[in-house]
Amino acid sequence: MAKNRETSEKHSIPFSHCVKFGASLFFVGIAFRLLFWDSFSLSSFIEFQKPHPQTVSPVVSSPVQAPESDAFQFNIQNQTSFNGSGKCNLFVGDWISDSSEPMYTNESCHVIEPHQNCMKNGKPDLGYLYWRWTPKECELPKFEANKFLNRMRNKAMAFVGDSISRNHVQSLLCILSQVEQAVEVYHDKEYRSKIWKFASHNFTLSVIWTPFLVKAAIHEDMNGVSSSMVQLYLDILDEQWTKQFNTFDYVVIGGGKWFLKSAVYHENNTVAGCHYCPGKNLTDLGFDYAYRKALRLVFNFFTKNSSHDATVLFRTTTPDHFENGEWFSGGYCNRTVPFKEGEISMVEVDSIMRGVEVEEYEKAITSVGSENGVKLKLLDTTFLSLLRPDGHPGPYREFQPFAKDKNGKVQNDCLHWCLPGPIDSWNDIVMEMLVNG
Repeated sequence: MAKNRETSEKHSIPFSHCVKFGASLFFVGIAFRLLFWDSFSLSSFIEFQKPHPQTVSPVVSSPVQAPESDAFQFNIQNQTSFNGSGKCNLFVGDWISDSSEPMYTNESCHVIEPHQNCMKNGKPDLGYLYWRWTPKECELPKFEANKFLNRMRNKAMAFVGDSISRNHVQSLLCILSQVEQAVEVYHDKEYRSKIWKFASHNFTLSVIWTPFLVKAAIHEDMNGVSSSMVQLYLDILDEQWTKQFNTFDYVVIGGGKWFLKSAVYHENNTVAGCHYCPGKNLTDLGFDYAYRKALRLVFNFFTKNSSHDATVLFRTTTPDHFENGEWFSGGYCNRTVPFKEGEISMVEVDSIMRGVEVEEYEKAITSVGSENGVKLKLLDTTFLSLLRPDGHPGPYREFQPFAKDKNGKVQNDCLHWCLPGPIDSWNDIVMEMLVNG
């Protein structure tokens, strides 16, 4: 049964000590997921046979409950009318069985991270490859790599955000590699930020790792072990991406999940409060306070402070699909087909995040002046991603995790996406918005 994890977080209302303890386990669990899958290496090769797509959703433990409130319908009805083209809503639809082969495999793409290389790692059911996102009111063409690269000739594009942004850019790299192999020309010390060149098209593609989008002091190693609480500066944008913004023609930016981490908030050169900081004698303002402040600063940068002629796609939050626990308490994601509309509801944390995102986006697009060069669009992938519990690595974030013990206890990744996998459809939408639209 899909677990509807509730959080007791309320706007500006302090937790009691006992509730804080329970909530901390939840928030820390979500935040730490993002930090366990940051290693990089080239993938190995594998051949596979195409399975027959299933049409009936298997039950893991018990039937999935329908939503108990209007929140889910609110999200469906508001699946964005801000799609940029004005033609149709690209973000309301269904996952339809599709027998065509994926656009790439780990034999044809060599930039798949090991933790998302589900085919190499032995994920037994490859049926997740044979579904295609189909909007209800219009056709969504499949990605055309030649057409995309020709449009991007002499251009630069960047994906800005956390590890989901990196997951997304690797999907795009794999799709484009079927036409031209990109050459990596830069990476930072942790291999989190990178730059690639498509020489024959003079196209530059970048990923910039900035999980909060604002200035942050993060005291954690690559395994997510923290030596001190995160310090967030809610009135200062992260220069990692703002200093480069004027060099990009297209930007896909997003974040969210890292705001669930315990953090101290700074504004106007003073400590304003925190999110879950027991013993600090600070006001617990909640993660949504900080996320709203950060997004407002980001959108103001685009709409008021920049005259650069660029197209910016803001990507909404990505739900996870842990069931019967979190990553640290036995949670898993072993479903093999997508959900249908009405079979799953968003947890409160994701609903709050997407609510903040849509509200701040709406305010931003109404403030864009005619003299401003930025074209701001909403890449609202939340709902279509919510319906894909089958597309995560799960235990196959590691190579052959049950080779030694078929009943062994292993960690699951139910947040990031297998490559190839459902995230490839995000790029169908990106192409429609940037090239065809």
